[in-house]
Amino acid sequence: MVSNLSAQRDSVTISEIILTGNKKTKEKTIFREMDLKIGDVVAVSDLSTVLETNRLQLLNTGLFILAKLNIKDWDEDTSQVKVSIDFQENWFIYPAPIFELADRNFNIWWVEQNRSLRRVDYGLRFHHINLTGRRDRLKAVIQFGFTRKFELSYSLPTVGNNPNLGIIGEVSFADNKDIGYKTVNNRLLFQRFENRILLRRFRIGGGISYRKGIFQYHTAKINFHHNIIDDYVITELNDKYFLNGDTRQRLFYFSYNYTFDNRDFKPYPSKGQILSVTFEKEGFGIFKERNGMYLTTSFAKYFPITKKISIEAIAKTRVALLRGTQPYNNYWAMGYGEDFLRGYEFYVIDGLDYFYLKSSLRFQIFNKEINWGKLMLIPQFRVMPFQVYLSLNNDIGIANDTQFTEYNPLGNRWLWGGGPALDFVLYNDKIIQFQYSFNQLGENALFLHYQFNF
Repeated sequence: MVSNLSAQRDSVTISEIILTGNKKTKEKTIFREMDLKIGDVVAVSDLSTVLETNRLQLLNTGLFILAKLNIKDWDEDTSQVKVSIDFQENWFIYPAPIFELADRNFNIWWVEQNRSLRRVDYGLRFHHINLTGRRDRLKAVIQFGFTRKFELSYSLPTVGNNPNLGIIGEVSFADNKDIGYKTVNNRLLFQRFENRILLRRFRIGGGISYRKGIFQYHTAKINFHHNIIDDYVITELNDKYFLNGDTRQRLFYFSYNYTFDNRDFKPYPSKGQILSVTFEKEGFGIFKERNGMYLTTSFAKYFPITKKISIEAIAKTRVALLRGTQPYNNYWAMGYGEDFLRGYEFYVIDGLDYFYLKSSLRFQIFNKEINWGKLMLIPQFRVMPFQVYLSLNNDIGIANDTQFTEYNPLGNRWLWGGGPALDFVLYNDKIIQFQYSFNQLGENALFLHYQFNF
């Protein structure tokens, strides 16, 4: 894109970048996210592509709802141009009430748990995603309901004048009267007592992050975990919840992650790729209750077919580097978080290792900016970028279950699931998906998934 040659008629030199609308975000933070700099020489034929690439990189920060890049003051004699960037900043402060489902996904809560309000978390979350204008994040949680939780975390991506080095710190305490104590027929079994705490968890730790260029990230963290379960869990429910019938689990946890991410639009990409490699070590011999080691690798590739059609392909695998018997609470594979196969939302497939390949063919059928005007009381949300996609999903995967195969038939076999879906992208970072999925068990249902980035 950029060369050191003097400007000629088939290229232009960026003489100035003018920022407007960034009331909170510091200029250094904005320029850190761009690969377009003052003094760059850009081919005229590439100029629109360069501006669009940088617009998407700025939106990927989550700091802006809109970023509009335009050329102004084009001097034909010197081939110099100025670039103006007009921002609409996001809503940075979320002092929001918590009313969230405690189950693994909406479908479990709606169908299997009969929409029970006992399985709802409520409280207050304070989340600032740009506290000092340097894209630093502060999160504080006071939560009750299914899980009582108190949490405080902070991350700063730039320390002092070093634009590449960041720090992370976190502490949390949580307890539950309800516990998922065993997996039978690939379904979680739960026990609840109204006046008895069955599980307590404490975490404290921190780490450092290092960013090389725009697309490469390194993160290393070390935490201390202290988990306690009630005697009843061991004596009556599952004596393998922790190893050796223990009611306490203490461990130091270390993780290192490398990520390369050059996707064009991270919340819902259509071009680029992301590679993530994570090494985890649970337990260092100081305490004897836990000893695990894992290597997890994921790779996603996005192929644009036309302006409105693209293909998503995601492959992920986790391998246990220590093959010994694991406690039940650390023995999981697919069915949690993003690690699930579409059509199997009601199931968990436990195991030491797993692999899956997920693919989607996506068609953009709607793309507009909706102006709510004065109907929206928060100015940052008055203009809503809104896209709708039709997608066709196809997933396969397998989990290697070495410990509980007699109770769970879906382990150690290849599984398939997929089907059509409608995906809604709001404000460039909030996604709601309605998926009608089938699986090889002959089951089909409508599933809801959502992702709100705040």
